[in-house]
Order: sequence, then C-alpha cells, then structure tokens
Amino acid sequence: MSPNLILIQFVVFTCLFMLLQASRLPRGWLVVAGLILMVLILCFATVPELAGWISGSLWGLFIVLPLIGYARVNQFVVQERYGKARRWASILRWFHPADGLLEYPHLLNGLELAQKGRLAEANQILGQYQTQETATGKTARALLYRISAQWDDALIWTSQFVESELLKDATIAPVYLRSLGETGNLNALLEAVDRVEKWQRGNVRTLSLGRLYALAFSGQPALVYQLFNQALAGSPEETRQFWLATAEMAAGNGAIAQQQLKTLRDRSDPVQQNAIDWRLAHPCPISNTPLTHASQQILARLCTSIHQEARYGSRSGIKAKKYRATYALIGINCLVFGIEILVGGSEDLFVLYRLGALVPERVLAGEWWRTIAATFLHAGTLHLTANMVGLFFFGRIVESAIGSRKFLLSYFFSGVGSMIAVTLMAQQTGSLDQLTVGASGAVMGILGVEVAIQLKGWRQEKARAARERFRLLLVVIGIQFISDLITPQVSMVGHVSGLILGFLAGMVLFQPEIGK
Repeated sequence: MSPNLILIQFVVFTCLFMLLQASRLPRGWLVVAGLILMVLILCFATVPELAGWISGSLWGLFIVLPLIGYARVNQFVVQERYGKARRWASILRWFHPADGLLEYPHLLNGLELAQKGRLAEANQILGQYQTQETATGKTARALLYRISAQWDDALIWTSQFVESELLKDATIAPVYLRSLGETGNLNALLEAVDRVEKWQRGNVRTLSLGRLYALAFSGQPALVYQLFNQALAGSPEETRQFWLATAEMAAGNGAIAQQQLKTLRDRSDPVQQNAIDWRLAHPCPISNTPLTHASQQILARLCTSIHQEARYGSRSGIKAKKYRATYALIGINCLVFGIEILVGGSEDLFVLYRLGALVPERVLAGEWWRTIAATFLHAGTLHLTANMVGLFFFGRIVESAIGSRKFLLSYFFSGVGSMIAVTLMAQQTGSLDQLTVGASGAVMGILGVEVAIQLKGWRQEKARAARERFRLLLVVIGIQFISDLITPQVSMVGHVSGLILGFLAGMVLFQPEIGK
C-alpha cells in the first residue's frame, strides 16, 4: 500500500468520525473536517497521486496539531499551571479562531495573575469581558466568582438563566453546581447534577466537576478519592486535599477537616486560600440536610456510574505496568521490522517470504509456523505505524480490562486465526500464491474483544458508559470497513475474521461484575 493511499485512509477515517460526532464538537472543528474532505475529493479527481499528501498535510496542520495542542492546554489547566496553558493557547488560538478561542489566553492570564496573588490585576483583566453576552463574557464572570469565592453572588447570577440552558452550558454549569453546594442546597445540587448527566454526556470535564461537588458535599470521601484517581487524575495535590477535607466535613468529621484545611492554607495560593476561608466560615451544614428519596436515588446512581466507568470507560487510572503485554508486543513488532530492514528491506517480497510471510500454498504444504510469523511482519513503515497505533490504543484498554494473560491469548487467537481464515479463503478462490503480512488481524481482534466487553457491560450490568462506548465502537468499525473497501491491498478477510474471533474471545474471557 502506498503512503498516498494510507494518508487518504487516515484522512477519510478521522474526518468522517469527527462529522459523526457533530453534537459534541465545536463548529470550527466540523467546518475544518468538512473542508478537508472536500479538498481530498477535489484532489482525488484531479491529482490522485497527490491527494493523500495534500489532504494529509491539511489534516495534520488543522486537526492533529490543534488536537494535541489543546489536549496539552487542558492538561495544564487541570494541573492549574496557567502560565504554560496561556503560552500554548496564544499560539493555538489562530488555528480555530471561530470557536471563541482568541480571548482564551487573556482568561488564562487572569487565572495566572490571581494564582500569583495579583488579584487586582486579575480582576481588571477578567472584568473587561464579564459584561459581554458571549461565551467569553460568561467564562470571565464565572472565573471572577471562583477567584473570590463569592458563591452567594454566583448563585444569584446563575439564577437569571433558564435552568435547561444553564445546565447545557459547559461554561456556567460548573459554577452554578458549585454555588448550590457551597450555599447548602444539597438536594437542588443532586437534582441539577442528575440533569447534567443527561445533557453534558460529551463533556467529561463538566460531568466530573458536577460529580465532584455532589459527592463532596454529600460526605462521600472514598468516592471523591476514586474520582480524583479517574476522571480528575492530574489535579494538584492541594485541590485533592481541599475536596477530600470538604467531603470529610460534610460526613460529620468537622474537627479533623478543619485542621486539614488550616494546614493546607499555609501552602496554598491566594485563590485556594479564598476557597479555604469560605469553607472555614461556612462549615458544611450540608451534613445535617435530609436527603429526599429522589436525591438518595441520584446519589446511588452516581456511585454506580463511577464504579462502572472505572470498568468500562477509558480506564485511565490504570498504571502503566498493567500494559506490559501491549508494550512487549509493540517492541517485538518493531524489532522484527528492524530485522526486515537489515536483511534487505521491509517492502522486498523475497525478504518477507524468507522471514515467514503467509503464503497459503506453503501453509497448506505444512509450513503452519507462517500463520504466527506473518503477524509480526510489516510491509513498510506506514503499515507498521498504522498497526502499532491501533495496538497502542486498543491494546492498553483491553489489557487493563482482562489482564495480560487473557489479552495475549486473545491477540494470538485473533491474529493466527485471521491468517488461517485468509489461507482457507485463498484455497477456495484459487489464489494460493498471494502473500500476506501484518498484525492487523490481531489488532482487529483486540478491537473485537473491546466490543464484547462493552456489549456485556451494557446488556448484563446496564452500564450507560458501556452502552455509549459500544455504539462508538460500532461507528469506528463501520468507518474502518468503508476504508477497507476503498483501499487496495488490504485483506478484508483478515480484518473481518480477526474482528469476529476477537469478539468471540471477549465474550468467553470477560466476566462482568454483576452483583459485586
């Protein structure tokens, strides 16, 4: 497969995936994805030999680079490293100015100054935007309330909005939810968080903050701790301790919590100190607030959701040592690729044949070892890269769910099984001299395992996280199938058989934790 065709495949796959997620993405990203697809179609009709290179360059510049960059910015924001976030955002804002990102560095500068204790300057910067009826204006005003811990005023401000619009707005929903908790409206907080769960499913940050406030002000320190190890991992230690102390206070351990907060105040920045001063002056009367039956049910659902998402979500809290098998397989594939280059070249058919490429005629003659060897051989750098990216992404997710041994069993069962399927199909069609290499059958098998995991979680545990991830995986498979149809030199039999075998392996090897 030529680099040009592989780039076309990547561009089609990612742009279609973005357009199918239209309800969850800002308008600017959708416009860019649509324009790149149009450029690809135009180039394919006029200069097909350059279509992949041209559209791929645009794809990398306006999609990949900004995605990586803003992921980094968001990481800095979560870590409260606002200076670095501001410097990155100052450059990245020009890639998608239509999404209201031009003013974002100024808002981050306000947070940076407040963190350094220059509150007057921070208020001046944020204050110039707060009267605007725009997303930037709302964000600036919300940040001003947060910096000064003026939660009574924040609740008054947010009460002017229609609640349905308020909770759908990722900018002001968090400040509204926190103001409810800070002012002791626990039942209202839980009811609002329940609605946010329905309206903000695609916004992980807003969902996580809403859950944090609900759990902390309900006195659930164990679940707050778990949340910081999952969706809120990477938050500063001071932030963790503040919310854990808040949860302890709401649980009735006021004396211990107050001592923790006083100790924490000595090493906190001015914004955190304002939050601690508010907490000490308003020592969580929430613990004495009787929960309605509806609120108790909402709290129970939140607890269940957090446990299920740890099992069926991204599983980002799993430590890297849990991915040893995935990294070992990637290392072996790369090592074998290096051997290909040393003995004559990764795209030399004779070299691939000597090292163990699958040739149905030779397999049927007794050389069954080729069904294993061929899964570690790749024809060219892009072929290797595509498979290793898939293995890196899906391999870690599946290995963390079923363990290294079952993961390796699924990988080889799918990989070798797909090679056998290719051999049997070649025998039926008479194309016994075709040469096949690559880990794609095994990687598709790992994808199939993940599909089985999410399906069982949805059907047997009624996990919403599993249901949503299952549907997303079906979209990925559909786009991959379309891409295979339009891309020559791709073994459709190997991909489909690997996916099916992996799904069967997942159905057998993965067991939901029903009733645990």
